[in-house]
Amino acid sequence: MRTLISIVAIVAGLSPAPASAAPLPEGSADHTAGSQILKHEGTGDLRTAEDPPTDGKVPGMDVSSHQGDVDWKSSRDKGARFAYVKATEGTQYRNPKFTQQYNGSYDVGMIRGAYHFALPDRSDGAAQANFFVNNGGGWSPDGRTLPPALDLEYNPYGDTCYSMDQAAMTAWVKSFSDTVFTRTKRHPTIYTSTSWWNKCVGGSVKFGDNNPLWIAQYNSKLGPLPLGFDFHTIWQWQAAGLFPGDQNLFNGKFDQLQRVAAS
Repeated sequence: MRTLISIVAIVAGLSPAPASAAPLPEGSADHTAGSQILKHEGTGDLRTAEDPPTDGKVPGMDVSSHQGDVDWKSSRDKGARFAYVKATEGTQYRNPKFTQQYNGSYDVGMIRGAYHFALPDRSDGAAQANFFVNNGGGWSPDGRTLPPALDLEYNPYGDTCYSMDQAAMTAWVKSFSDTVFTRTKRHPTIYTSTSWWNKCVGGSVKFGDNNPLWIAQYNSKLGPLPLGFDFHTIWQWQAAGLFPGDQNLFNGKFDQLQRVAAS
């Protein structure tokens, strides 16, 4: 039957679909915050053996199901004071370890928040924002919950900018941000790299006026920030280290981190 279908397609002047053709997956344990940035950008030219300056900064971490069940007490004992946990990706994937990670970090006294790995070519920004908020990406004014975060980075399935121009990507990000704000009363933190953002989003909208920046730069010194941002709130400076997952620094003291969580 398969041979007959192929013959009919050829006679009709059509190209039969490849036997292996299948829809791409939507969501993966391997799509962690920065996984595609590390793949495309590496550790950067500025990286040295020295750690970045930590005076006046608060150490933190981010995890996904890739880390499995996290020993939160151990991480807190080693100095981690905040964490971002992957909740969702696209409109189908939910982190199966989210409850252990999100509640576990809270239970040991850490300030934590949830993040969404964006797939802008799969569905619109509002749809992904609603899926995120409905599956862990909420916020409460308890002083222990960080703003929901949007992870924007290189497409793990294909074209770097998801086959979207800067105007379309900017509109997608704004739709996501506006929807999260409507649902939670907090503008989402934007996680990205300078290189990806400047190429795929650009600076036509100054997102930094409302959205905190969580910048990924695997260097010992912080380089240029993305267009539209004058300062950063969190720096993901290393993809592995003392804590499980990625290593982060909050750009301020602990009482300032608490204020970010509270309002």
